[in-house]
Amino acid sequence: MKFNKLSKIEKIFLTAITIIGIIFIVSLLTGCTDAETVSYNLSKEADSFKVKRRITFINLRTDSYLFSITGCCSIEEDSADKQLEVTCKVGEDKYQKHFLKETTEVTYIVEQLEYNEVSKYNYEILFRPEAIVPIEIKTEVGGK
Repeated sequence: MKFNKLSKIEKIFLTAITIIGIIFIVSLLTGCTDAETVSYNLSKEADSFKVKRRITFINLRTDSYLFSITGCCSIEEDSADKQLEVTCKVGEDKYQKHFLKETTEVTYIVEQLEYNEVSKYNYEILFRPEAIVPIEIKTEVGGK
């Protein structure tokens, strides 16, 4: 069967299949590196409060450190407000959130303090039931 003898719909279909095949092959060849996958998995573990970190703020003008936070902390940079939002797990189902202002004279360093096993092949999906199924509990005062 020659390409010129095919109907217009058949030509479009074969062209679409060819394009999809090329895209699939290119995506396989340009996939994430092992380092990118491991980095992503470590970040996910840290956001699940499974990675012990130390966040140290340093005054660049005086070369002295201002303070540090150590623990299982999730870090989010809020560039709109120029602040670092650090949420730390301080106990079973207990958390503290800190807002740290970034300036031109202050920088920070985040260190991972412990070895963490993450796979370059596997991933984990964590469902938090309260985020999926909203539960509202109402109590009545005075036994109404």
